Amino acid sequence: MHIKKVHKAMCHCGAVELELKMPAGLENPRRCNCSLCSKRGAIAVSVLLENLRVVKGEDRLTLYQFNTKTAKHYFCSECGIYTHHQRRSNPREFGVNVACLEGVDALELEPVPVLDGQNHPSDE
Repeated sequence: MHIKKVHKAMCHCGAVELELKMPAGLENPRRCNCSLCSKRGAIAVSVLLENLRVVKGEDRLTLYQFNTKTAKHYFCSECGIYTHHQRRSNPREFGVNVACLEGVDALELEPVPVLDGQNHPSDE
């Protein structure tokens, strides 16, 4: 569907801009039911750490961590939009908010699977 090798992602106000290398396009879109994700409701896709570059606004990103503090969730300090997070289940990847991707309508991806973050394997 969205087979672009490079995607641009931005927060709402444009203070934060990301460049994402996604050779196979948007793979495995998903939601999560953990306490944070269930409140923010974003659809995420993954990209390797080395394939995400903050083009603009690194100083505007705010870090939020909770529980085990393994995952690193990033938000724009100006508009509050969640842009991406370093994943807990795979720390070599970022999860990226699909709604921030330029030219992508996240609603076109519905329905998407929901991962069981309430019963995360790292909690055992």
